[in-house]
Amino acid sequence: MAQTLSTLAYLVASVLFIMALRGLSNPETSRQGNLFGMVGMGIAIVATLLKPGMGAGGIVLVLAGLAIGGTIGTLLAQRIQMTSLPQLVAAFHSLVGMAAVFVAAAAFYSPESFGIGYAGNIKGASLVEMSLGLAIGAITFSGSVIAFAKLDGRMSGSPIIFKGQHMLNAALGALLLVLVIAFVATGSPFLFWLIAILSFVLGFLLIIPIGGADMPVVVSMLNSYSGWAAAGIGFTIGNLLLIVTGALVGASGAILSYIMCKGMNRSIINVLLGGFGSDSGAAAGPGAGGADRAPVKAGSPEDAAYIMKNAQKIIIVPGYGMAVAQAQQVVREMADLLKKEGAEISYAIHPVAGRMPGHMNVLLAEANVPYDEVHELEEINAEFAEADVAYVIGANDVTNPAAKTDKSSAIYGMPILDVEKAKTVFFVKRGMASGYAGVENELFFRPNTMMLFGDAKKVTQQIVQSLQK
Repeated sequence: MAQTLSTLAYLVASVLFIMALRGLSNPETSRQGNLFGMVGMGIAIVATLLKPGMGAGGIVLVLAGLAIGGTIGTLLAQRIQMTSLPQLVAAFHSLVGMAAVFVAAAAFYSPESFGIGYAGNIKGASLVEMSLGLAIGAITFSGSVIAFAKLDGRMSGSPIIFKGQHMLNAALGALLLVLVIAFVATGSPFLFWLIAILSFVLGFLLIIPIGGADMPVVVSMLNSYSGWAAAGIGFTIGNLLLIVTGALVGASGAILSYIMCKGMNRSIINVLLGGFGSDSGAAAGPGAGGADRAPVKAGSPEDAAYIMKNAQKIIIVPGYGMAVAQAQQVVREMADLLKKEGAEISYAIHPVAGRMPGHMNVLLAEANVPYDEVHELEEINAEFAEADVAYVIGANDVTNPAAKTDKSSAIYGMPILDVEKAKTVFFVKRGMASGYAGVENELFFRPNTMMLFGDAKKVTQQIVQSLQK
Protein backbone atom coordinates (compact mmCIF):
# COMPACT_ATOMS: atom_id res chain seq x y z
CA MET A 1 0.00 0.00 0.00
CA ALA A 2 2.78 2.42 0.96
CA GLN A 3 4.65 1.67 -2.27
CA THR A 4 1.47 2.33 -4.29
CA LEU A 5 0.95 5.69 -2.57
CA SER A 6 4.57 6.63 -3.21
CA THR A 7 4.25 5.79 -6.91
CA LEU A 8 0.99 7.75 -7.12
CA ALA A 9 2.64 10.77 -5.47
CA TYR A 10 5.50 10.57 -7.98
CA LEU A 11 2.95 10.48 -10.79
CA VAL A 12 1.21 13.60 -9.44
CA ALA A 13 4.59 15.35 -9.12
CA SER A 14 5.46 14.40 -12.70
CA VAL A 15 2.18 15.87 -13.98
CA LEU A 16 2.88 19.08 -12.04
CA PHE A 17 6.36 19.29 -13.59
CA ILE A 18 4.84 18.98 -17.05
CA MET A 19 2.35 21.74 -16.18
CA ALA A 20 5.27 23.82 -14.88
CA LEU A 21 7.07 23.55 -18.22
CA ARG A 22 3.88 24.47 -20.04
CA GLY A 23 3.44 27.52 -17.81
CA LEU A 24 7.03 28.63 -18.23
CA SER A 25 6.63 28.66 -22.01
CA ASN A 26 4.67 31.92 -21.81
CA PRO A 27 5.53 35.05 -19.77
CA GLU A 28 1.89 35.51 -18.75
CA THR A 29 1.72 32.06 -17.14
CA SER A 30 5.32 31.81 -15.91
CA ARG A 31 4.48 32.59 -12.26
CA GLN A 32 1.86 29.86 -12.28
CA GLY A 33 4.38 27.51 -13.90
CA ASN A 34 6.88 28.21 -11.14
CA LEU A 35 4.21 27.47 -8.54
CA PHE A 36 3.37 24.13 -10.16
CA GLY A 37 7.06 23.24 -10.17
CA MET A 38 7.53 24.09 -6.49
CA VAL A 39 4.43 22.16 -5.42
CA GLY A 40 5.52 19.19 -7.52
CA MET A 41 8.98 19.20 -5.95
CA GLY A 42 7.44 19.44 -2.47
CA ILE A 43 5.27 16.39 -3.15
CA ALA A 44 8.27 14.50 -4.56
CA ILE A 45 10.37 15.21 -1.44
CA VAL A 46 7.62 14.12 0.96
CA ALA A 47 6.94 10.98 -1.09
CA THR A 48 10.64 10.11 -1.01
CA LEU A 49 10.84 10.54 2.75
CA LEU A 50 7.83 8.28 3.24
CA LYS A 51 9.02 5.52 0.89
CA PRO A 52 9.07 2.04 2.44
CA GLY A 53 12.49 1.09 3.74
CA MET A 54 13.72 4.66 4.08
CA GLY A 55 14.32 4.28 7.80
CA ALA A 56 15.07 6.94 10.41
CA GLY A 57 18.71 7.19 9.40
CA GLY A 58 17.85 7.79 5.75
CA ILE A 59 15.28 10.43 6.64
CA VAL A 60 17.80 12.27 8.83
CA LEU A 61 20.38 12.27 6.02
CA VAL A 62 17.87 13.55 3.45
CA LEU A 63 16.63 16.28 5.80
CA ALA A 64 20.22 17.28 6.58
CA GLY A 65 20.97 17.54 2.85
CA LEU A 66 17.80 19.59 2.32
CA ALA A 67 18.74 21.92 5.16
CA ILE A 68 22.26 22.51 3.84
CA GLY A 69 21.23 22.86 0.22
CA GLY A 70 18.18 24.96 1.08
CA THR A 71 20.24 27.35 3.18
CA ILE A 72 22.85 27.78 0.44
CA GLY A 73 20.14 28.26 -2.18
CA THR A 74 18.31 30.84 -0.08
CA LEU A 75 21.45 32.86 0.55
CA LEU A 76 22.36 32.77 -3.14
CA ALA A 77 18.85 33.82 -4.18
CA GLN A 78 18.96 36.79 -1.82
CA ARG A 79 22.37 37.98 -2.96
CA ILE A 80 22.46 37.15 -6.64
CA GLN A 81 22.17 40.01 -9.10
CA MET A 82 20.30 39.62 -12.36
CA THR A 83 23.56 40.18 -14.21
CA SER A 84 24.95 37.06 -12.54
CA LEU A 85 21.94 34.84 -13.21
CA PRO A 86 23.54 33.12 -16.25
CA GLN A 87 26.60 32.25 -14.17
CA LEU A 88 24.34 30.88 -11.43
CA VAL A 89 22.47 28.70 -13.91
CA ALA A 90 25.75 27.37 -15.32
CA ALA A 91 26.97 26.62 -11.79
CA PHE A 92 23.74 24.76 -10.99
CA HIS A 93 24.13 22.68 -14.14
CA SER A 94 27.62 21.71 -13.00
CA LEU A 95 26.22 20.55 -9.65
CA VAL A 96 23.58 18.40 -11.36
CA GLY A 97 26.30 16.83 -13.48
CA MET A 98 28.54 16.10 -10.51
CA ALA A 99 25.58 14.71 -8.56
CA ALA A 100 25.04 12.24 -11.41
CA VAL A 101 28.70 11.20 -11.18
CA PHE A 102 28.45 10.68 -7.41
CA VAL A 103 25.23 8.66 -7.65
CA ALA A 104 26.73 6.52 -10.40
CA ALA A 105 29.75 5.85 -8.17
CA ALA A 106 27.50 5.01 -5.22
CA ALA A 107 25.46 2.61 -7.35
CA PHE A 108 28.62 0.98 -8.72
CA TYR A 109 30.24 0.39 -5.33
CA SER A 110 27.04 -0.41 -3.42
CA PRO A 111 24.69 -2.04 -5.96
CA GLU A 112 22.81 -3.97 -3.24
CA SER A 113 21.42 -0.68 -1.91
CA PHE A 114 19.80 0.01 -5.26
CA GLY A 115 18.64 -3.52 -6.04
CA ILE A 116 20.76 -3.82 -9.20
CA GLY A 117 22.89 -6.80 -8.13
CA TYR A 118 25.96 -7.03 -5.96
CA ALA A 119 29.59 -5.99 -6.20
CA GLY A 120 31.22 -7.69 -9.14
CA ASN A 121 27.91 -8.88 -10.58
CA ILE A 122 25.80 -5.87 -11.53
CA LYS A 123 23.00 -6.27 -14.06
CA GLY A 124 24.09 -5.48 -17.63
CA ALA A 125 21.23 -3.05 -18.21
CA SER A 126 22.16 -1.18 -15.02
CA LEU A 127 25.77 -0.91 -16.17
CA VAL A 128 24.59 0.65 -19.44
CA GLU A 129 22.40 3.18 -17.62
CA MET A 130 25.11 3.85 -15.06
CA SER A 131 27.83 4.49 -17.64
CA LEU A 132 25.59 6.83 -19.65
CA GLY A 133 24.64 8.81 -16.55
CA LEU A 134 28.30 8.92 -15.51
CA ALA A 135 29.55 10.10 -18.91
CA ILE A 136 26.85 12.72 -19.50
CA GLY A 137 27.12 13.94 -15.91
CA ALA A 138 30.89 14.37 -16.14
CA ILE A 139 30.62 16.18 -19.51
CA THR A 140 27.94 18.44 -18.03
CA PHE A 141 30.09 19.25 -15.00
CA SER A 142 33.30 20.23 -16.78
CA GLY A 143 31.44 21.95 -19.63
CA SER A 144 29.39 23.98 -17.14
CA VAL A 145 32.51 25.00 -15.24
CA ILE A 146 34.02 26.40 -18.46
CA ALA A 147 30.72 28.13 -19.32
CA PHE A 148 30.66 29.70 -15.84
CA ALA A 149 34.25 30.90 -16.21
CA LYS A 150 33.50 32.48 -19.60
CA LEU A 151 30.27 34.10 -18.43
CA ASP A 152 31.88 35.43 -15.27
CA GLY A 153 34.90 36.86 -17.09
CA ARG A 154 37.32 34.49 -15.36
CA MET A 155 38.54 33.35 -18.75
CA SER A 156 38.35 34.88 -22.20
CA GLY A 157 35.01 34.72 -23.97
CA SER A 158 36.82 34.31 -27.29
CA PRO A 159 36.87 30.87 -28.91
CA ILE A 160 39.93 28.79 -28.01
CA ILE A 161 40.71 26.93 -31.21
CA PHE A 162 43.58 24.68 -32.26
CA LYS A 163 44.33 22.58 -35.32
CA GLY A 164 42.59 19.21 -35.44
CA GLN A 165 40.18 20.15 -32.67
CA HIS A 166 37.09 18.55 -34.19
CA MET A 167 39.01 15.40 -35.08
CA LEU A 168 40.26 15.16 -31.50
CA ASN A 169 36.74 15.55 -30.11
CA ALA A 170 35.45 12.91 -32.53
CA ALA A 171 38.25 10.52 -31.58
CA LEU A 172 37.61 11.01 -27.85
CA GLY A 173 33.89 10.49 -28.41
CA ALA A 174 34.56 7.22 -30.25
CA LEU A 175 36.98 6.12 -27.51
CA LEU A 176 34.36 6.94 -24.89
CA LEU A 177 31.85 4.71 -26.68
CA VAL A 178 34.39 1.85 -26.79
CA LEU A 179 35.08 2.26 -23.06
CA VAL A 180 31.36 2.19 -22.24
CA ILE A 181 30.94 -1.05 -24.22
CA ALA A 182 33.98 -2.57 -22.48
CA PHE A 183 32.72 -1.44 -19.07
CA VAL A 184 29.31 -3.02 -19.64
CA ALA A 185 31.03 -6.26 -20.65
CA THR A 186 33.47 -6.39 -17.71
CA GLY A 187 32.18 -4.14 -14.92
CA SER A 188 35.78 -3.01 -14.34
CA PRO A 189 36.32 -0.26 -11.72
CA PHE A 190 39.31 0.94 -13.75
CA LEU A 191 37.11 1.45 -16.82
CA PHE A 192 34.47 3.18 -14.68
CA TRP A 193 36.91 5.89 -13.61
CA LEU A 194 38.52 6.04 -17.06
CA ILE A 195 35.07 6.84 -18.49
CA ALA A 196 34.68 9.58 -15.85
CA ILE A 197 38.08 11.16 -16.55
CA LEU A 198 37.66 11.04 -20.34
CA SER A 199 34.18 12.59 -20.03
CA PHE A 200 35.52 15.42 -17.86
CA VAL A 201 38.15 16.14 -20.52
CA LEU A 202 35.60 15.93 -23.34
CA GLY A 203 33.26 18.38 -21.62
CA PHE A 204 36.14 20.83 -21.32
CA LEU A 205 37.11 20.44 -24.98
CA LEU A 206 33.52 20.81 -26.22
CA ILE A 207 33.01 24.22 -24.59
CA ILE A 208 36.37 26.04 -24.90
CA PRO A 209 36.02 26.63 -28.68
CA ILE A 210 32.65 28.33 -28.24
CA GLY A 211 32.66 32.12 -28.47
CA GLY A 212 30.88 34.63 -26.27
CA ALA A 213 28.04 35.38 -28.68
CA ASP A 214 27.03 31.71 -28.56
CA MET A 215 26.94 31.36 -24.77
CA PRO A 216 23.10 31.46 -24.51
CA VAL A 217 23.02 28.33 -26.67
CA VAL A 218 25.64 26.75 -24.43
CA VAL A 219 23.47 27.36 -21.37
CA SER A 220 20.43 25.71 -22.96
CA MET A 221 22.57 22.83 -24.26
CA LEU A 222 24.07 22.15 -20.83
CA ASN A 223 20.58 22.32 -19.37
CA SER A 224 19.63 19.48 -21.72
CA TYR A 225 22.75 17.49 -20.81
CA SER A 226 22.01 17.80 -17.09
CA GLY A 227 18.51 16.43 -17.67
CA TRP A 228 19.71 13.41 -19.59
CA ALA A 229 22.34 12.73 -16.93
CA ALA A 230 19.61 12.73 -14.27
CA ALA A 231 17.40 10.46 -16.39
CA GLY A 232 20.23 7.98 -16.88
CA ILE A 233 20.88 7.80 -13.15
CA GLY A 234 17.11 7.51 -12.57
CA PHE A 235 17.13 4.30 -14.60
CA THR A 236 20.13 3.04 -12.65
CA ILE A 237 18.55 3.46 -9.22
CA GLY A 238 15.02 2.67 -10.39
CA ASN A 239 13.52 6.05 -9.50
CA LEU A 240 10.52 6.78 -11.74
CA LEU A 241 10.32 10.46 -10.84
CA LEU A 242 13.99 11.08 -11.59
CA ILE A 243 13.55 9.40 -14.98
CA VAL A 244 10.51 11.52 -15.86
CA THR A 245 11.97 14.77 -14.51
CA GLY A 246 15.33 14.21 -16.20
CA ALA A 247 13.67 13.38 -19.50
CA LEU A 248 11.52 16.53 -19.26
CA VAL A 249 14.55 18.71 -18.60
CA GLY A 250 16.62 16.97 -21.26
CA ALA A 251 13.92 17.18 -23.93
CA SER A 252 12.94 20.78 -23.16
CA GLY A 253 16.61 21.81 -23.12
CA ALA A 254 17.17 20.10 -26.47
CA ILE A 255 14.14 21.84 -27.99
CA LEU A 256 15.29 25.17 -26.61
CA SER A 257 18.78 24.57 -28.02
CA TYR A 258 17.25 23.90 -31.42
CA ILE A 259 15.21 27.10 -31.22
CA MET A 260 18.29 29.05 -30.18
CA CYS A 261 20.35 27.55 -33.01
CA LYS A 262 17.63 28.51 -35.47
CA GLY A 263 17.66 32.02 -34.03
CA MET A 264 21.43 32.22 -34.56
CA ASN A 265 21.61 30.32 -37.85
CA ARG A 266 23.79 27.68 -36.23
CA SER A 267 23.82 23.93 -36.90
CA ILE A 268 22.45 21.77 -34.08
CA ILE A 269 25.05 19.12 -35.04
CA ASN A 270 27.85 21.62 -34.45
CA VAL A 271 26.30 22.45 -31.09
CA LEU A 272 26.47 18.82 -30.03
CA LEU A 273 30.04 18.41 -31.31
CA GLY A 274 31.35 21.68 -29.88
CA GLY A 275 33.05 24.61 -31.55
CA PHE A 276 29.95 25.93 -33.27
CA GLY A 277 30.13 29.51 -34.43
CA SER A 278 33.88 29.29 -34.87
CA ASP A 279 33.95 28.22 -38.51
CA SER A 280 32.99 31.59 -39.92
CA GLY A 281 36.42 33.05 -39.58
CA ALA A 282 38.10 35.32 -37.13
CA ALA A 283 36.23 38.14 -35.57
CA ALA A 284 36.79 41.51 -37.07
CA GLY A 285 39.07 43.38 -34.76
CA PRO A 286 38.39 46.81 -33.37
CA GLY A 287 38.76 49.43 -35.97
CA ALA A 288 38.48 46.95 -38.86
CA GLY A 289 37.58 48.93 -41.90
CA GLY A 290 37.57 52.08 -39.81
CA ALA A 291 39.37 54.06 -42.48
CA ASP A 292 36.30 53.88 -44.71
CA ARG A 293 33.88 54.92 -42.01
CA ALA A 294 32.54 58.25 -40.94
CA PRO A 295 33.21 59.24 -37.32
CA VAL A 296 30.53 58.28 -34.84
CA LYS A 297 27.98 60.87 -33.79
CA ALA A 298 27.71 61.36 -30.04
CA GLY A 299 24.57 62.89 -28.62
CA SER A 300 23.18 63.84 -25.23
CA PRO A 301 20.21 62.51 -23.26
CA GLU A 302 18.50 65.86 -23.85
CA ASP A 303 18.84 65.38 -27.63
CA ALA A 304 17.37 61.92 -27.35
CA ALA A 305 14.48 63.12 -25.17
CA TYR A 306 13.58 65.86 -27.66
CA ILE A 307 13.53 63.49 -30.64
CA MET A 308 11.66 60.72 -28.81
CA LYS A 309 9.09 63.18 -27.47
CA ASN A 310 8.13 63.93 -31.06
CA ALA A 311 8.23 60.31 -32.26
CA GLN A 312 5.17 58.24 -33.05
CA LYS A 313 6.68 54.76 -33.00
CA ILE A 314 9.57 53.76 -30.73
CA ILE A 315 11.14 50.31 -30.42
CA ILE A 316 13.28 49.61 -27.37
CA VAL A 317 15.99 46.94 -27.82
CA PRO A 318 17.28 45.70 -24.44
CA GLY A 319 20.57 43.82 -24.10
CA TYR A 320 23.15 42.78 -21.56
CA GLY A 321 24.06 46.42 -20.96
CA MET A 322 20.62 46.97 -19.47
CA ALA A 323 21.14 44.00 -17.18
CA VAL A 324 24.56 45.22 -16.03
CA ALA A 325 23.20 48.67 -15.20
CA GLN A 326 19.98 47.27 -13.69
CA ALA A 327 18.15 49.80 -15.85
CA GLN A 328 14.94 47.89 -16.55
CA GLN A 329 12.83 49.91 -14.08
CA VAL A 330 13.89 53.29 -15.46
CA VAL A 331 13.42 52.02 -19.02
CA ARG A 332 9.84 51.16 -18.11
CA GLU A 333 9.43 54.64 -16.58
CA MET A 334 10.73 56.25 -19.78
CA ALA A 335 8.34 54.15 -21.88
CA ASP A 336 5.37 55.18 -19.73
CA LEU A 337 6.21 58.88 -20.19
CA LEU A 338 6.56 58.45 -23.96
CA LYS A 339 3.20 56.68 -24.13
CA LYS A 340 1.64 59.68 -22.43
CA GLU A 341 3.08 61.78 -25.25
CA GLY A 342 1.21 59.57 -27.71
CA ALA A 343 4.06 57.28 -28.81
CA GLU A 344 3.58 53.60 -29.61
CA ILE A 345 6.11 51.59 -27.59
CA SER A 346 7.39 48.10 -28.36
CA TYR A 347 10.25 45.99 -27.04
CA ALA A 348 12.31 43.84 -29.43
CA ILE A 349 13.89 40.70 -27.97
CA HIS A 350 16.55 38.73 -29.79
CA PRO A 351 16.65 34.98 -28.93
CA VAL A 352 20.19 35.32 -27.59
CA ALA A 353 20.07 38.80 -26.07
CA GLY A 354 21.84 38.68 -22.71
CA ARG A 355 23.81 35.68 -21.52
CA MET A 356 21.07 33.04 -21.25
CA PRO A 357 17.74 32.18 -22.90
CA GLY A 358 14.96 34.48 -21.73
CA HIS A 359 17.33 36.81 -19.87
CA MET A 360 15.72 40.00 -21.22
CA ASN A 361 12.19 38.66 -20.77
CA VAL A 362 12.88 38.06 -17.08
CA LEU A 363 14.26 41.58 -16.62
CA LEU A 364 11.30 43.22 -18.36
CA ALA A 365 8.84 41.09 -16.39
CA GLU A 366 10.60 42.22 -13.21
CA ALA A 367 9.90 45.82 -14.26
CA ASN A 368 6.23 44.95 -14.98
CA VAL A 369 6.50 45.75 -18.68
CA PRO A 370 3.18 44.68 -20.31
CA TYR A 371 3.60 41.32 -22.01
CA ASP A 372 1.81 42.47 -25.16
CA GLU A 373 4.52 45.09 -25.75
CA VAL A 374 7.33 42.52 -25.79
CA HIS A 375 8.00 40.90 -29.18
CA GLU A 376 10.43 38.31 -30.47
CA LEU A 377 12.70 38.93 -33.47
CA GLU A 378 10.42 37.28 -36.03
CA GLU A 379 7.43 39.31 -34.91
CA ILE A 380 8.98 42.75 -34.85
CA ASN A 381 11.86 42.84 -37.32
CA ALA A 382 9.70 44.15 -40.16
CA GLU A 383 8.53 47.05 -37.98
CA PHE A 384 11.93 48.74 -37.64
CA ALA A 385 11.56 50.28 -41.10
CA GLU A 386 8.41 52.05 -39.82
CA ALA A 387 9.92 53.13 -36.48
CA ASP A 388 10.87 56.72 -35.81
CA VAL A 389 13.31 55.69 -33.09
CA ALA A 390 15.12 52.52 -32.07
CA TYR A 391 16.46 52.82 -28.52
CA VAL A 392 19.24 50.22 -28.16
CA ILE A 393 20.38 49.76 -24.60
CA GLY A 394 23.49 47.59 -24.55
CA ALA A 395 22.39 45.07 -27.19
CA ASN A 396 25.58 44.89 -29.21
CA ASP A 397 26.13 41.68 -31.17
CA VAL A 398 22.43 41.09 -31.85
CA THR A 399 22.14 44.45 -33.67
CA ASN A 400 25.39 44.28 -35.64
CA PRO A 401 24.84 44.53 -39.43
CA ALA A 402 28.19 42.71 -39.89
CA ALA A 403 26.24 39.52 -39.31
CA LYS A 404 24.67 40.10 -42.73
CA THR A 405 27.58 41.61 -44.63
CA ASP A 406 30.97 40.47 -43.29
CA LYS A 407 31.73 36.84 -44.11
CA SER A 408 34.90 37.01 -42.01
CA SER A 409 32.92 37.89 -38.89
CA ALA A 410 32.41 35.38 -36.10
CA ILE A 411 28.70 36.29 -36.06
CA TYR A 412 28.17 36.07 -39.82
CA GLY A 413 24.87 34.39 -40.66
CA MET A 414 23.27 35.10 -37.29
CA PRO A 415 19.84 36.73 -37.71
CA ILE A 416 19.90 40.18 -36.12
CA LEU A 417 17.40 42.85 -35.14
CA ASP A 418 17.21 45.27 -38.09
CA VAL A 419 17.53 48.39 -35.95
CA GLU A 420 19.57 50.17 -38.63
CA LYS A 421 16.34 50.56 -40.64
CA ALA A 422 14.79 52.90 -38.06
CA LYS A 423 14.84 56.61 -38.87
CA THR A 424 16.95 57.34 -35.79
CA VAL A 425 18.94 54.89 -33.68
CA PHE A 426 20.02 55.82 -30.15
CA PHE A 427 22.70 53.42 -28.94
CA VAL A 428 23.36 53.56 -25.20
CA LYS A 429 26.82 52.28 -24.38
CA ARG A 430 29.72 53.05 -22.05
CA GLY A 431 32.26 53.25 -24.90
CA MET A 432 33.20 51.97 -28.31
CA ALA A 433 34.33 48.52 -27.17
CA SER A 434 33.17 45.53 -29.21
CA GLY A 435 30.48 43.17 -27.97
CA TYR A 436 30.91 39.85 -26.20
CA ALA A 437 31.73 38.16 -29.53
CA GLY A 438 34.67 40.53 -30.02
CA VAL A 439 33.21 42.05 -33.19
CA GLU A 440 33.07 45.80 -33.79
CA ASN A 441 29.51 46.95 -34.41
CA GLU A 442 29.01 48.58 -37.82
CA LEU A 443 25.83 50.17 -36.50
CA PHE A 444 27.89 52.71 -34.54
CA PHE A 445 29.05 54.31 -37.79
CA ARG A 446 25.71 54.50 -39.60
CA PRO A 447 24.54 58.06 -40.41
CA ASN A 448 21.23 57.56 -38.57
CA THR A 449 22.91 56.36 -35.36
CA MET A 450 23.58 58.61 -32.39
CA MET A 451 25.71 57.22 -29.57
CA LEU A 452 24.69 58.02 -25.99
CA PHE A 453 27.83 57.26 -24.01
CA GLY A 454 27.50 56.46 -20.33
CA ASP A 455 25.95 54.10 -17.81
CA ALA A 456 22.65 52.82 -19.25
CA LYS A 457 20.67 53.56 -16.11
CA LYS A 458 22.04 57.08 -15.68
CA VAL A 459 21.57 57.97 -19.35
CA THR A 460 17.98 56.74 -19.31
CA GLN A 461 17.30 58.60 -16.05
CA GLN A 462 18.53 61.80 -17.67
CA ILE A 463 16.19 61.19 -20.60
CA VAL A 464 13.33 60.69 -18.14
CA GLN A 465 14.20 63.96 -16.41
CA SER A 466 14.21 65.80 -19.74
CA LEU A 467 10.84 64.29 -20.70
CA GLN A 468 9.33 65.49 -17.43
CA LYS A 469 10.27 69.13 -18.05
